[in-house]
Amino acid sequence: MRPRYSDLFRRLGDRDPHQVDKAFDAILFDREQAVPDLIEGYTRGSHTVGVRYLLVQLLGFTESHDALPAVERALNDPSPKVRAEACRSLTDLRARNALPVLRSRLQDLDAEVRSAAVDAIAVLSRH
Repeated sequence: MRPRYSDLFRRLGDRDPHQVDKAFDAILFDREQAVPDLIEGYTRGSHTVGVRYLLVQLLGFTESHDALPAVERALNDPSPKVRAEACRSLTDLRARNALPVLRSRLQDLDAEVRSAAVDAIAVLSRH
């Protein structure tokens, strides 16, 4: 992972919301260039729930199909917050091919995840 992103990902977990916002905005500005680092950052799996959530959200904002495997993997994250965000990110990525894995989230134990899956399936089925 490039040092710039390693530092920015660390700052996503800062207790200071201003630092988190600055790091998020910097990564968002880089979108396309950040994709490989975002994928690596999420798949390493050593981050807190909040950081994993933001990484999945940023992957969705990249509009890159390279992000799809990592976002699909996030559908099985231990945190329901991250799983729900993965559903929303698949919508952002217009991932119609992900409909079968989204359908598996309809049986999730968490209501927020099920709701996000329903919404994602509805949007992706229309396009």
